[in-house]
Amino acid sequence: MKEKRVCESRTEQVHLVRNTHINGNKRLFGGCLMQWIDTVGGVVARRHSGRAITTACVDNLQFRAAVVINSTVVLIGKMTYVGNTSMEVRVDTFVESLEGVRELVNTAYLVFVALDENGRPVPVPGLQIENEQERVEFENGARRQQLRKERRNQGY
Repeated sequence: MKEKRVCESRTEQVHLVRNTHINGNKRLFGGCLMQWIDTVGGVVARRHSGRAITTACVDNLQFRAAVVINSTVVLIGKMTYVGNTSMEVRVDTFVESLEGVRELVNTAYLVFVALDENGRPVPVPGLQIENEQERVEFENGARRQQLRKERRNQGY
């Protein structure tokens, strides 16, 4: 199975925050952002694997700042680590000003599993690392994967 480059599955999605996205505190509803993140991450995983996928884990979701109505929200997803059948995707969420300046407001790591026609896990292409940033992200992803295994073994 041929390896794929990180840039081959990179995905970007843009939203304008509307009234339907706002919670009682007049901020972006966290569940809405989580849905957008899962969608972007899923597209990255589908592009990388060329398969149907399922979300296996939302490993980390850090809310750094509030997002308000009429904000332009930009989500960027990229593959960070690949195992045998699983894929880790990082999704960064930014608020973009009218001048085009982006402020990071959320970072999430999600794990997806590629599925065959019967809904069973299937191997995915490896990840071709092209630069130092991708190498560091891959090594960190391998460490996160090991921590996930340890947590599962401990019943978390």
